[in-house]
Amino acid sequence: MSRSKTSGKWLREHFDDVYVQRAKDEGWRSRAAYKLLEINEKDKLIKPGMTVLDLGAAPGSWSQIAAKLVGDHGLVIASDILEMDPIAGVSFLQGDFREESVYQQLLEIIGNRPVDLVICDMAPNMSGVNAVDQPRGMYLAELALDMVKQVLNKNGDYLVKVFQGAGLPEYRQDMQRCFGKLITRKPDASRPRSKEVYLLGKGFLGS
Repeated sequence: MSRSKTSGKWLREHFDDVYVQRAKDEGWRSRAAYKLLEINEKDKLIKPGMTVLDLGAAPGSWSQIAAKLVGDHGLVIASDILEMDPIAGVSFLQGDFREESVYQQLLEIIGNRPVDLVICDMAPNMSGVNAVDQPRGMYLAELALDMVKQVLNKNGDYLVKVFQGAGLPEYRQDMQRCFGKLITRKPDASRPRSKEVYLLGKGFLGS
């Protein structure tokens, strides 16, 4: 027997609440932590001593995970348009990534230090109108990939959230040109009704 729309909605909300409660209990700043934790478990992205760049970091759960895993000899550089409470081992820049001045400031913070991994969970403020939201989301992803091409170490990795729709096939092709391997992930903590997926570029070929 098929579930009613009402019971299906209740099940999804209950599923979401599990991650919200777990995040509170385990000290992560948001349920998004479990997306990165699952992907990292599968793909072994974050290792001790790494330099990690976290784009769209606030409220900071991905930076929390990265800082814990890179350890005292690693570094996490994070950026977001929103404020983010400090995290030990994380250098944070607040500003709009779409602005050239902020983009350049972030490059200055990175300096000559080779970046081993870029993680990007950025999303635009959603209007609910797909014809508006999809191009905004793809623009952010394209900016992130531009930065990856400038700062990522050869053989480094890049994990980015994207939304299924216009512009994504072309973006995938661009990533395939840049990386030895391209993987698509849909973590359990990603809402089933969401169009979000995560693209993982493994083994950066160099700019």
